[in-house]
Amino acid sequence: MTFAQIKALLTQKFSPEIILGEETTGLQSALIIAPESIAEVCLELRDNPETYFDFLSNLSGVDYGAEDGGFGVVYHLASIPYNLQLVLKVSVTNDRSLTNLPAFPSIAAVYKAADWHEREAYDMLGIFFTNHPDMRRILLPDDWEGFPLRKDYVAAEEYKGIKIN
Repeated sequence: MTFAQIKALLTQKFSPEIILGEETTGLQSALIIAPESIAEVCLELRDNPETYFDFLSNLSGVDYGAEDGGFGVVYHLASIPYNLQLVLKVSVTNDRSLTNLPAFPSIAAVYKAADWHEREAYDMLGIFFTNHPDMRRILLPDDWEGFPLRKDYVAAEEYKGIKIN
C-alpha cells in the first residue's frame, strides 16, 4: 500500500478534515493528523487488514520553540507483515506555562509500547497525554521542576543540595 493509498483510506474512513497536511520532502513522508483524532487513526491503521500497522517503533515529543509556542508528537508506525512504514505527526500551540501543558490523546491503549514513550515525552517536554494509564515522570524524580528538553528550559543549579552543573 502506498502513502497516497493510506491517505485515501483514512479520508474515506473518517473525513478529509482528519488529515491537516502532509510532508513529502523528507526521507520519510508524513501525514499531519488532527490532534484529537490520533488515537482513532492509530487504531484504524492497526486493525485495518489492508494496512495492519502492528508496531509502534517510536514516539517522540517535539518542542518547536518559544517563538512558535508549538509542541508536537511524531509517531513512527510499522507493518511487519506488509513491510510498510508510516510517520504520523500532531501538533498544538501552547502558552508554554508549566500549569497549562500541551495535551494529546494517549495511544497506549492501541500500542502498549506507547506507555513508556508517552511518559518520556511528558517527563522531558511536559507533553501531557489524556487517558494515559499512568501519566507520571519516568526518568526524573517526581518533584523535579520543569521539563529539561524544552528549548526555553533553564537548568537548576542544584537539586536537594547536590550541585547539578
